[in-house]
Amino acid sequence: MDLIKFVQDEFVKKNELPEFKAGDTITVYYEIREGDKVRTQFFRGVVLQRRGSGTSETFTIRKMSGTIGVERIFPVNLPTLQKIEVNKRGVVRRARIFYFRNLTGKKARIKERRS
Repeated sequence: MDLIKFVQDEFVKKNELPEFKAGDTITVYYEIREGDKVRTQFFRGVVLQRRGSGTSETFTIRKMSGTIGVERIFPVNLPTLQKIEVNKRGVVRRARIFYFRNLTGKKARIKERRS
């Protein structure tokens, strides 16, 4: 077990990311490869959870595309991840806000944290 952790710490490139947690609204910029071409795409939404630790950490983001909710899971150390911008800091009482999936309309708003 220690050997796996050692290899991950030594060889996996760590991305420098801003601090964010569940309830925050963030924009993730990542590269998309289509044949020879490379373009940057972004995904803006509310962070539902952060899970794992170290190099295997992931975070889940949810956005509304029209009336349909779209969720995407990003590994923290994804090589194609370019940058993350924190747009809003939210006030939530939990580390994993899965109840947010069932909320609609005004109930689906998260209070903003003043810094």
